[in-house]
Amino acid sequence: METTGIVRRRAAERVRDTLHRLATERDVWVSTAHPDHGPHQVPLWFSWDGQAVWMCTGATSVTARNVRDEPRVRLSLPDTFDVVLLQGEAECFPDQEVAESAARAFADKFGWDPRTEEGSFVYLRVVPRTVRAWRGEPELRGRVVMRDGMWLE
Repeated sequence: METTGIVRRRAAERVRDTLHRLATERDVWVSTAHPDHGPHQVPLWFSWDGQAVWMCTGATSVTARNVRDEPRVRLSLPDTFDVVLLQGEAECFPDQEVAESAARAFADKFGWDPRTEEGSFVYLRVVPRTVRAWRGEPELRGRVVMRDGMWLE
């Protein structure tokens, strides 16, 4: 692995960079699992409210069904060099019962409001309990930047 030029960031820098990415990026990979059918992974749009990741998917999708049976999830931003992995438990909110602020933030970010669509959607809310962030091999040590829901700086 080529590591020339990678400067190891301090924990506070990793937290700052992670929060910036959560506020500005569009896509996240969502990994769920079902006890009988195994793992499932899909990309979804997301918004960040400062404490939780909000996503939306069809109410009958595999992701929604898995979360109802097993709420523990892993989320990953899509950059394989500047890695951000989040773990937490997902909560499901039917599209007509989601908090207005969360639905509005999602609609404002993407120009799409699932509540106006035909069919049923659910919003998934994940409050991270653990976050790992690293850029290349020099940052593998110390990659945990949130533990038990608390940012480490």
